[in-house]
Amino acid sequence: MTEYTVLLTWDDEARVWIAVNDEIPLVLESGSLDVLMERVRYVAPEVLEANGKPYTKILLHFKADRVAMVV
Repeated sequence: MTEYTVLLTWDDEARVWIAVNDEIPLVLESGSLDVLMERVRYVAPEVLEANGKPYTKILLHFKADRVAMVV
């Protein structure tokens, strides 16, 4: 089983979550964190296959980061 860490970062200006992983390679965005994680789960195997990286099972680690200013 191959493991990948997908970084989820909030873009406050665009008001979207962005998912990035250079190993897969993958860049996706969505206004919803839950929707974005589902999109990554669906797309990651297809992108791996399209890039000649065969797999049987993959384990995705999602790491989210969001900074908020409180005034």
